[in-house]
Amino acid sequence: MKMKSVKFRMIAIALLSATMPFTAKAQDKVEASVGADFVSNYIWRGTDCGGVSIQPSMGVSYKGLSLAAWGSVGIDKEDAREIDLTLGYNTGGFNVSVTDYWFSYHKEDGGYTGDYFKYGAHSTIHIFEATLGYDFGPLALSWNTYFAGDDYTKENGDRAYSTYVGISAPFKLGGLDWSAEVGLTPWEGAYANKFNVTNLTLKAEKEIKFTNSFSLPTFAQVTFNPHTQGAYFVFGVSF
Repeated sequence: MKMKSVKFRMIAIALLSATMPFTAKAQDKVEASVGADFVSNYIWRGTDCGGVSIQPSMGVSYKGLSLAAWGSVGIDKEDAREIDLTLGYNTGGFNVSVTDYWFSYHKEDGGYTGDYFKYGAHSTIHIFEATLGYDFGPLALSWNTYFAGDDYTKENGDRAYSTYVGISAPFKLGGLDWSAEVGLTPWEGAYANKFNVTNLTLKAEKEIKFTNSFSLPTFAQVTFNPHTQGAYFVFGVSF
C-alpha cells in the first residue's frame, strides 16, 4: 500500500503552505489558496510513494479553521493517484486536524480503481488520520494516527492504529531556509513492524528569481529511512 508525499511539516500546515500558493483576502478575513508542486520523487514520511509527480493543492481558512485539498498524480501510470482532504484548526502554536487519504491504483486490465464513495472498513481505499501538533518556534512536534479505514496492517489482521511521530526544526544557513526532521513509529503498523525510526530528512529551500515580478520557490531534500535502508534525493518546484 502506498503512503504519502514529500510534505515536510505537520499535515494540517503542510497542505496549506507547502505549495507557496497565491493568496487572496476578503474583507471578512477569509483566505483562499491554490498552487501545485512538481517533484522528482514522491517521498512521504520516509516512504517511497512514486516517481516524478504533480501535486496540486487548494484551501480556504477563517479564524484558524481550515479546509484543504491536496492531490498527487505520477507521470508513471503505475503510480497511485491520490486525493487528500483535511479539516484543521490552529491557534497559537497548537494545531489539530483530521485527514481523509484516498488512493486510486492502476489496474492490470487498464484504467484505475475508483469507488471514491465506498467507505466500508474492510472494503475501502480511504484512510482517516487524526493529527495533534504544537509549534514551539525552534521545534515542532506532531502525533499522527490512523483511526479508521484501510489500516488493517498488523500480522494478526487487527487494526494497527498506525502512528507517525514527527519532530522538525527550521533554521537558516548560508542564505537558505533549512529544516530537519526526525520521524518514528512507536508500534507495529503501516510504517514498520515494531518501534522504528522511519524518516531522517534534511531540506533546503530557495526562491529563484527570474525577473523583478516572477520567481519560483524550489527545494531539495535528502531523506533516509533507517528501517527500510532507503535513501532518496528529491528536487521540487512550486507554482
